Amino acid sequence: MTDPVPYMERTRRYYAAQGFEKPYVWAHFDDVPFAPLAKPLSRSTLTVITTAALHDRRVSDPRSVASFDAAHLPERLYANDLEWDKRATHMEDMNAYLPVGPLRDCVASGRIGALAPRLHCAPTEYSIRRTLTADAPELLRRCREDHADLAFLVPL
Repeated sequence: MTDPVPYMERTRRYYAAQGFEKPYVWAHFDDVPFAPLAKPLSRSTLTVITTAALHDRRVSDPRSVASFDAAHLPERLYANDLEWDKRATHMEDMNAYLPVGPLRDCVASGRIGALAPRLHCAPTEYSIRRTLTADAPELLRRCREDHADLAFLVPL
């Protein structure tokens, strides 16, 4: 068994080495927008939010919330511009980061009421302010527009 990677400390040291005067700060919230289910899962509409993207992009490309029709999934999603353990996983199995197949099985068996008509890609901005003021409110607006009762968040 290998030792855990000291990710947080390594990130702090990395940002300090880049010349940032203030240490890196992870997102944290005094008020959390999570809530208990308002109705049973078997009567709820679920959407999926992944950090993968609809299009291949470079690290410097602008990022924004994207949505697509749950009935017509893209052939693949992209995340080569993101940092994740590319030795431990890959982008070939879409169910690993967009588990629509297993979720459809849950709908068919009655465990979940329905899938929302759209699924979403959340940008991975390293800005707490942008996440709080732009991306999260836009995702929430789209989820409400689709009458989603809950969202399954799948980060890479």
